[in-house]
Amino acid sequence: MSLHPDPLDYPFWSAQGLDPYPGYPALRERPLARVRLPYGEEAWLATRHEDVRTVLSDPRFSLAEAARRDPPRTTPQVSHLGGLVGNDAPDHTRLRSLLGKAFTARRVERLRDDIRGIADGLLDRMGDTGPPADLVEDFAFPLPVTAICALMGVPAADHPRVRAWADAVCSGRVAPERMRSEAAEFTALLATWVEERRREPADDLLSLMTGACDKDGTLSEEEVMILVNEILVGGFVTTASQIGNSFSLLLHPEGAGRHLWARLRADPGLIPQAVEELLRYLPLFNGMPLSPRYALEDIELGGVLVRRGEPVIGDLSAANRDPAAFPDPERLALDRSGTSHLTLGYGVHYCLGAHLARLELQVALERVLIRMPQLRLAVPHGELSWRSREFFNGLHALPVTW
Repeated sequence: MSLHPDPLDYPFWSAQGLDPYPGYPALRERPLARVRLPYGEEAWLATRHEDVRTVLSDPRFSLAEAARRDPPRTTPQVSHLGGLVGNDAPDHTRLRSLLGKAFTARRVERLRDDIRGIADGLLDRMGDTGPPADLVEDFAFPLPVTAICALMGVPAADHPRVRAWADAVCSGRVAPERMRSEAAEFTALLATWVEERRREPADDLLSLMTGACDKDGTLSEEEVMILVNEILVGGFVTTASQIGNSFSLLLHPEGAGRHLWARLRADPGLIPQAVEELLRYLPLFNGMPLSPRYALEDIELGGVLVRRGEPVIGDLSAANRDPAAFPDPERLALDRSGTSHLTLGYGVHYCLGAHLARLELQVALERVLIRMPQLRLAVPHGELSWRSREFFNGLHALPVTW
């Protein structure tokens, strides 16, 4: 049985920019660490790849249990959304079985030319305006926003409102009163989209979900609203942040990515491998990287006895740099094989939109390489401004020229 030492303050907010939290190697030397977040009860923190993967996949760890607890979190408000990210089987299985049809590898691959068209349109606009440009605002965010909104069936005029709502959700700094107000406004907007699809069904996710609600009761009205919200927010923020982070690394004239950028320019066929390695290498998560999983029974994890009812958090950035899973993990390499990174999750809660995210990341690299091979930073890398104390690690702006 392990003792509970004085807990560490978590998240490790200093992990921003391209470098992960420097204390990860020391943490991986111990089985589990005890942590305290700004709000909620204490938790165990898993940092080893094997342990994090177990937390993600073992059904003895529950997401839904958080609804009955005071879960560890970074914001004062408690959000028990249910849906895909807050349910266990069988509810999670039911929801994923319905929505998974829209995100299969085959169906997503059919979108490649459409997403290339979106990317080219954004690059055309950048070219017409002329350098310098902000690759975050002009490309990294609008590309996945436009793609997921089109898949969902969100009117083009409402895309900026989707972006604004996601910014509020992910910032972690919006006052609770304002958050409640913005949530009510966005929920009302969701309701108008749902009603429009009831009147005029189309080939999109909104129509699929409203049909499942109205025709056979597969989804409840509340679940439709929750799932639309989850998919919209989760469907672009991670990808947009990763696009910006990837280019900030690749364009760094003295960083680890400069050789990779040169190799991709010489051989674009390496792009899919590069996307996977960048997903592993770059720390995408600033704040709490996983919703807490609660032990449904006493479980031994990494040699530590986790008691029934205790929450465990897995740190994905730490797991992705675990030398036990990735030899020479600090090296950015295209020749890795075997163990997979955990950035997109693992097990039954593996990211529903993983195929779409990979496709968007591949297209982003491909189109910039082809259209703007001379792209470079317009400011010294040290002057880039990062989003600190937010859920996702990303840039406020990425000034570029060509």
